[in-house]
Amino acid sequence: MAETKKNRWLIAAAAVGIHISIGSVYAWSNFTNPLKNLFGWSDSEVALTFSIAILFLGLSAAFLGHFVEKHGPRKAGLLAATFFGIGIAGSGIAVLLGSKILLYLFYGVLGGIGLGVGYIAPVSTLVKWFPDRRGLATGLAIMGFGFAAAISSPIMNSLIESVGVASTFFILGSAYFILMAASSLYLEKPPEGWMPNGYKEKIESGAAKSATDLSQLTANEAVKTTRFWYLWLMLFINVTCGIAILAVAKPLAMESIGIGTAAAAAMVGAIGIFNGLGRIGWASISDFIGRPNTYTTFFVLQIGLFFMLPHTTNAILFQVMLAVIYTCYGGGFASIPAYIGDLFGTKQLGAIHGYILTAWAAAGLVGPMFAAYIKDTTGSYAGSLSIFAGLFVAAFIISLLIRVDMAKLRKQNESEITA
Repeated sequence: MAETKKNRWLIAAAAVGIHISIGSVYAWSNFTNPLKNLFGWSDSEVALTFSIAILFLGLSAAFLGHFVEKHGPRKAGLLAATFFGIGIAGSGIAVLLGSKILLYLFYGVLGGIGLGVGYIAPVSTLVKWFPDRRGLATGLAIMGFGFAAAISSPIMNSLIESVGVASTFFILGSAYFILMAASSLYLEKPPEGWMPNGYKEKIESGAAKSATDLSQLTANEAVKTTRFWYLWLMLFINVTCGIAILAVAKPLAMESIGIGTAAAAAMVGAIGIFNGLGRIGWASISDFIGRPNTYTTFFVLQIGLFFMLPHTTNAILFQVMLAVIYTCYGGGFASIPAYIGDLFGTKQLGAIHGYILTAWAAAGLVGPMFAAYIKDTTGSYAGSLSIFAGLFVAAFIISLLIRVDMAKLRKQNESEITA
């Protein structure tokens, strides 16, 4: 068995370091009022910065996934650190010059490219370091992305108040670059054939099952399969509906359970923790019940929750339901890399993950806009939530169809072995 001097738990910690940095994009709203007050920009003009960043996250994840596979996680992580660091620090220059276009370019385009590459860079490596606990490993890193806003929000607010908006961008850009670069330098693929201590013996004794991937495909081969598009659609629906709830949770709470603005904002912040908990929780559960069962569970739960949510007036029940939805939203992201490994192997997992993440970019545009459109036309969010519940019925059906596809492939593999 190949030896290595690297500690896989430190590899996981390095992945968390990268994800905690880039996940700060979810705390963008901290800059909304300061930028509006400085330049008189509208809400939509400021929000467009975030939308551009998420769009370029999806695009760069798709187009630079092959770079991650070809050059390895260390170079990919350093590339992400450079783009993200320059993107955030450069936003300070945009503020000093009062240029909205420069802000879009630095934070949106360059920061977004750093986001996309940084998101996928450590994930395929982690899957290879944790053949025994794929879900747990990727869930750890992606949990960092989910919790990042809770960590960076108070720091951002404190910096904005003490040193101003431009200096905040300079400080954050430098800090993120240092953390991401240091984390990237420890990243490395395990040697060929590497297994954790005792894992081989457990497999031989029957105490553990080895990770048997259904296939070993390149990214370009994977996109030609039906199961790739089943996976894409499941993630798209989960994120579209989840991101719409994230976008309207505050006004929905005020409308449904009649709480005030401050209380609704506090509730959304508190429940947001479940987004991070769902990432590590569901991804770990998926190691035991399997990825297909995990995704089917997401959809069964959310069909009921989305139908019931707009008609729930009990404050505690409303918040519990919202918390469960948040866990499913986060869990969908965290379970997908391990699912990709199960279906397509680890040959080009980073590149395939990049292609799958275009579902996130598309959902980021569709979900909030659709929820806002239904609210504008009907005067309530109830209509959009019922439609989202219907989408989860479609996702549930897809989660069953992918099992049929997997069963066919498994049978095919078995017949090739016995032939």
